[in-house]
Amino acid sequence: MSITTKRLAASIAISLTLATNSFAAEPLKIGLVLPMSGPFSSYGKQIERGVQLYLQENGDNFAGRKVQIILKDDTGAAPEVTRRVAQELMVGDKVDILAGFATTPGAMATAQLSANAKMPMVIMNAGTSSLTEKSPYITRTSAAVAQYTAPLGPWSVDNGMKRAFTLVADFGPGHDAERYFTESYNAAGGQVIGSVRVPVQNSDFAPYLQRIKDAKPDVVFLFLPAGEAVTAFLKGFSDRGLAQENIRIVATGDLTNEDTIDALGNAALGVVTAHHYAETHNSPENKAYTAAYYKSYNNARPNFMSVGGYDGMRLIHEVLKKTKGDASGDAFINAVKGLTFVSPRGPIEIDKDTRDINQTIYIRRVEQKDGRLINAEIDDSLKNYKDPGKQ
Repeated sequence: MSITTKRLAASIAISLTLATNSFAAEPLKIGLVLPMSGPFSSYGKQIERGVQLYLQENGDNFAGRKVQIILKDDTGAAPEVTRRVAQELMVGDKVDILAGFATTPGAMATAQLSANAKMPMVIMNAGTSSLTEKSPYITRTSAAVAQYTAPLGPWSVDNGMKRAFTLVADFGPGHDAERYFTESYNAAGGQVIGSVRVPVQNSDFAPYLQRIKDAKPDVVFLFLPAGEAVTAFLKGFSDRGLAQENIRIVATGDLTNEDTIDALGNAALGVVTAHHYAETHNSPENKAYTAAYYKSYNNARPNFMSVGGYDGMRLIHEVLKKTKGDASGDAFINAVKGLTFVSPRGPIEIDKDTRDINQTIYIRRVEQKDGRLINAEIDDSLKNYKDPGKQ
């Protein structure tokens, strides 16, 4: 090696060392955009708990950079508020990474900011399939709606339910759910004999339940925001005797999530759902996760949103290990492609082409165990399942 070549190599090594030291000297600012007030506050609470639990267990130093979580409340109900809050974090707080995003409209409103600034944006809950296509710097640690909707079509037909009625909330994820269930159900040989879209915050299901009763389907596919709407629907379904007429319910797993399942009461028993996480999932990782969650949060029950927050922080941590602390957009997103690890939900992979999450989707049934309602996994055959909306 010539003297000139040696000098050049030494210069490069010094530059890389200085760059690494430069990253290490700077805090890692993560702007967490979540609804901490308003109708979606339970979403924000679960995601934040997952975030904080990860830091509690793994420390607040990622690749030599001290993690600073800057939490902003977007209420989850107004996309323009989410966008404004994200912009404040980017310009005022100078965050390195945006994360959180409990609802699709807010995430959609923020995506262009991420694209323009080349800023990593980690979606911890919002589920519309096209979200990851709105900025090349978006990745996701929750699930796409299509992942836990499309499997219910063939499952219903395989289990003798050949005539379906769909009822979904009238917004982006609801439209996705309706589309993917209908397509997969029809492809499996079923027939959708009726459908209705209801306002997102609707609480009166009497006219819709009568339409379902008159149509006499074998099964109702249901997609509503978790919480009061689901409780109202299931109560009305029971009160009107639809279950006694052998009409069954299949739904996306967020409807029976552990944060709200107890409030649903016995009307939820027998409801079949598809989803990516259940508190009762039987794995060493989940047993450790749930035990830590119970201890930290006074025996509150963790749900899929908490795991989205927990895994979102692990994703950021793993990426910074690979980049040696570099959180710039291109370095971050290149490192995230193909990333794999075992989550409390099971093995996950960030797809190298779509930057979306591939994971096991479980078919579950609401059952009662030890005096409480649970989502009992009855089928785990859909492993490393990609978002059907991108295939």
